[in-house]
Amino acid sequence: MSKILGVISEYNPMHNGHQYHLEESLKLVDPDFSVCIMSGNFMERGDTAIISKWARTKAALKAGFDMVIELPTIYSISSAENFAAGAIKILNTLGEDVTLSFGSECGDVDVLNKFAKILLEEPPEYVTMLKHELAKGLPFPKARENALLLYLNDIRKSAHVLSEPNNILGIEYLKQIQKTNNKIKAISIKRIGSGYNSSSTSSEYSSATAIRELLMNQKSVKKFMPTVSYEILKEECALGNFVLGLSEFEKEILYKIRSMSIKELSKVPDVAEGLEYKIKEAANSCNKLDDLIFMIKSKRYTLTRIHRILLYILLDINDTDYSNSKRIIPYIRVLGVSQAGKHFLSELSINKKNNIVTSVKEFLDTSNNRILKSMLEKDIYASNIYTLAYKKNSSANLDYTEKLIVV
Repeated sequence: MSKILGVISEYNPMHNGHQYHLEESLKLVDPDFSVCIMSGNFMERGDTAIISKWARTKAALKAGFDMVIELPTIYSISSAENFAAGAIKILNTLGEDVTLSFGSECGDVDVLNKFAKILLEEPPEYVTMLKHELAKGLPFPKARENALLLYLNDIRKSAHVLSEPNNILGIEYLKQIQKTNNKIKAISIKRIGSGYNSSSTSSEYSSATAIRELLMNQKSVKKFMPTVSYEILKEECALGNFVLGLSEFEKEILYKIRSMSIKELSKVPDVAEGLEYKIKEAANSCNKLDDLIFMIKSKRYTLTRIHRILLYILLDINDTDYSNSKRIIPYIRVLGVSQAGKHFLSELSINKKNNIVTSVKEFLDTSNNRILKSMLEKDIYASNIYTLAYKKNSSANLDYTEKLIVV
C-alpha cells in the first residue's frame, strides 16, 4: 500500500512559499508518491489563473510532485466549503494511506480541528448566534466568524485564527475530512513571509497576490519564484498565453447577462434575495465590469461572492450543476505525472471504481455517468473561454489536443 502526500493548491503562480511548503511536507510525510490537486483555469476567489493549467502543471511537476490532478471547475470556483469538499473527495480516492498537507497562518491542526468540529456539528447555541448575526445583514463568512467567536467566548485567541484566509480554508478541509469520516490524515505547515492577500514584496516569500500585481505592472517577479516556475511563466508571457484577470472577459460577461432572462439569472449559484433583478438592471445600464460590480455590491454580498457569481454566469454554471457536484465523487483528471507518477497512475487504474481521465475524448465516449460527463464538459468549456483572452493565438479545444504531461 503506497503512502501518498496530497496537496491542494492553485499555484497562481507557483512561488517560493509554495516550494517551501512542498519541501517541508515531503520531509514530514516521506511519501511514496506526492500528488497535487490543482485548480484549473479559474480560481476560488472568482478570478482567472494567470497562466494555464498545463503550464502550472509543468511547474508543479518540476517542483517535485509526482502527479497533478485538476480540481474540476465547478469546485475550483466555488466557495471554500465546496472547493474543499471536491478536493477531499478526490484525495479520498487515492488510497488508504493519504496525508493532506496544507499551509496555514496558525500551523496547528488541533486548533483548526476544534473550529471544524463546531461547524460540522452546529450546536444549537452556535446556530442561534449565527442567525442573529445574519439578521444584521452581514455576509455569511463574517456572520459565521462572529458567531464562532461568540460561541467560543474566547475572542482574543480565536479572532486571530478566524481572520486569516489559509486558516479558514484549512478548517474547511478538516471539516470535510470529519464529515466523510475517512482515513485521511492532516498536517499543516505554518505559512512564512507575506500574508495571503498581502501586496508586500519586502520578502522573497511574497504572496501570489503580490506577484500578480507586479506582473500587471510589468515588473520583475524573478526573486519570488523558483527558477523553473519563473522560466515557465516567462515563456508563457512571451507567447502571449497569459490572462491578467476577470476584466479580460468584461464584454463576454455583460453580453451573457444581457442575453439571459431573469429566470435564468435566478438559477445561478449564490444568487438569492432578488439579486437577479439587480444584476440584470446593472448590466443593462453600464458597459464596464467595475461599474457592474459597483452597482451589484452590497453589505450582504462580498466582492469575492460577486466575482464568483460573474464566473458562474460566464461559464454557464447553474444551480443544478452546483447541487450535482455536492452529491457525486468527481473523476480523477490527470494533467501530468513524473516518471514515478506513471507507476502511481498504473496503481490507481487497478481500482475500477476510479473514474480516471487521461483522455477527455475517451472518457466522454465511454462513460455512462451523465453528471460526470457534464462536469467534464464544463472544464472543456472553461478552457475554451479562458484562451479567448490570450494575446496572440487563441485556440479552442486544448483539453482534447494537450497530451498528458510527463516530466
